[in-house]
This record gives sequence, structure tokens and C-alpha cells, in this order.
Amino acid sequence: MAGKERAIPAPGVNPETEVFWNAAKEGKFLLRSCDDCGKSHWYPRAVCPHCLSEKTSWHEHKGGGTIYSVSVMARAPEVYAVAYVTLDGGPTMMTNIVDCDFSTLKIGQKVKLVFKPTQGEGAPPFPMFTPA
Repeated sequence: MAGKERAIPAPGVNPETEVFWNAAKEGKFLLRSCDDCGKSHWYPRAVCPHCLSEKTSWHEHKGGGTIYSVSVMARAPEVYAVAYVTLDGGPTMMTNIVDCDFSTLKIGQKVKLVFKPTQGEGAPPFPMFTPA
């Protein structure tokens, strides 16, 4: 069961992640991919965590994925669901599942990207997921 929406603090923006957060303001979800090993990674960083190459580039992701694991924080003042979502053709990321009845969430369920506002004027939205 979904409850009152939580206030999400603004993310820390730094030179490595600035491109990502600027794209999020435009409703685009970017991932970094390694030009050497070909693997995508999350959280955005300039160095590939798989092979340590510094040859990485941004690409836009459609935002689809599958729930790998999920836990509903039912005892929190504002109930929420935290999950690992494996992106279609990409890495697995920790995120929140929103805008749904939390009792219906299950491993293997398809989800789609939504951006949720964060606190602070001009702050970028945060990527989260909802059932597809």
C-alpha cells in the first residue's frame, strides 16, 4: 500500500555527474558505458568499475527494467519501497519503486523509469521506477 510521498533531498552534483543531472532535468536518463570493455555502469563515474578504463561515454537509456529484489519499509513514518532494478541491457541499480500498491510488488516484475522531484529550487529530479 502506497503512503504519503517522501521528500527526497537534492542529489550532490559534482563534475563527474553534472551531465547526468542536467539530462535528468530534461527527462533523459543517461548511463555511462565503457568504450574499452563495452559494459554500462551505474552510478555515473568517469572510470569504468569493470576494467578501470578512463574511456567512457554517455548514452541515453529508455528506462525499462526488472525488479531484482524489493523491500517495503512499512514501519517508516512514510511507507516506501526500495529495490534493486536490473536495467534492460544494462547494470543493476538501487532505487525506489513509487506510484503503486506496494503489496503487489514482486521479484521479476517489469518496471519503467519515472523522475521524482527533489527538494530545493532548481534541484534535479531523481530517477525512480513504477510498475510497467
